[in-house]
Amino acid sequence: MLSLAPVAAALLAYLIGSLSFAVLVSRAMGLRDPRTFGSKNPGATNVLRSGSKAAAVVTLLLDAAKGWLPVALVQWFGAPYGLGDGTVALVGLAAFLGHLYPVFFGFAGGKGVATALGVLVGVHWALGLAAAATWVLIAFFFRYSSLASLAAAVFAPMYYLFGNGVAWAVDAQVAVAITAMAGLLMWRHAENISRLVKGTESRLGQKSKPPKS
Repeated sequence: MLSLAPVAAALLAYLIGSLSFAVLVSRAMGLRDPRTFGSKNPGATNVLRSGSKAAAVVTLLLDAAKGWLPVALVQWFGAPYGLGDGTVALVGLAAFLGHLYPVFFGFAGGKGVATALGVLVGVHWALGLAAAATWVLIAFFFRYSSLASLAAAVFAPMYYLFGNGVAWAVDAQVAVAITAMAGLLMWRHAENISRLVKGTESRLGQKSKPPKS
């Protein structure tokens, strides 16, 4: 008989992922809705354009946490319920999809960078650290969040595969989930890629102009 536990875990992960913290944190801190300025993307980078670094940091941490939590819970408590690496892959992808297509916000979500990072940290802290280090290095030298995110997305599946037998044992389902997240992340950055090519992409720390009254 097919167990419903993995399905229930994935549904819960999706609902957790659907919490758009860019919007919720901005509301709580009295800031403009990030969906109304800049890139209109409900993510930490666009919240930073509001001028509040604190709000951006809180958003980043919470968006990452919602990717990490479902994966960590399955790893910690899933074994007695028959939840293994396959469910880890499933809940990680579900949380990521929740951020991209949040049921609580009309299925219009962010690009998933922080949430994907949280999933990677949940799979293994060293994997998350490698992806985060890639983002930081590219962002530091080029000052483009989108370029840094794309680089981290490209390298994340490679890091996972290269870590086989060193830091972790590669699971095919987890590898597929990480690759799928990387592909979706790059697809969600299609407009950014176009602006990078044209030289019109906004740099990190660049504030959005307030709306005209």
